[in-house]
Amino acid sequence: MSKWPSTKAKRVYQALLRIGWRPKPQKKGSSHVQLERLGFPEFTWAFHDSEEIGPVMLAKIAKRTGLTPDDL
Repeated sequence: MSKWPSTKAKRVYQALLRIGWRPKPQKKGSSHVQLERLGFPEFTWAFHDSEEIGPVMLAKIAKRTGLTPDDL
């Protein structure tokens, strides 16, 4: 069983902001958000708030961002 639960994209995005990720300025109307954090490569957030993100995708996001299950 995975240590990652399925959860809403809004909750994951808020967790990323809490651990130090910040959105970069962008053009209006874009559905993608570029996030930046010192010591990490840029990360593109392309999920809508109400989307459900499964354990496999959460593990991939965590690998690139430093997110942990406790951050959710």
